Amino acid sequence: MDTLDKVNKMSKSDFISIFGNVFEKTTWIAEKVYNLRPFKNYNELSKKFLNIFENEKKENLLKILSYHPDLAVGKITTIDSINEQSGAKLNQCTKQEFEEFSILNAKYKEKFNFPFIIAVAGKNKNEILKIFRQRIKNEIDKEFSEAVFQVKKIAIFRIEQIKQKGI
Repeated sequence: MDTLDKVNKMSKSDFISIFGNVFEKTTWIAEKVYNLRPFKNYNELSKKFLNIFENEKKENLLKILSYHPDLAVGKITTIDSINEQSGAKLNQCTKQEFEEFSILNAKYKEKFNFPFIIAVAGKNKNEILKIFRQRIKNEIDKEFSEAVFQVKKIAIFRIEQIKQKGI
């Protein structure tokens, strides 16, 4: 049985336990995707996840954005976010970096009303801080679009991680 056969034959609860955090804390998207089975390949599965996300109302997109944790500080509640931030060494900030992330996170949320979101895979904390300093200067519409784009990148990365595990 190849990987996609396993996915197509999963129970709803197994599917949701594996794919429920493709978009941070949004098992309801995984539930919708589950009902669109069978999938020919992972590309089709990814497209179905992205299509549901992209067709949500702005208020739901804002909710999804708000589920993302602050970078380098605060409580991270999903294993995916913990692993992603650790991979970028955000758990190894100096006191100065930690303070800068704290200040930027607070200012960003005050300005945009959602947390700063960036797909951290393949980036280090210095690159992330540099991008953070630049993006906080954006106007709300541009930054909302960028945050949505970053969430989609994170989702694609997470689906790829699941695929690589042979699930």
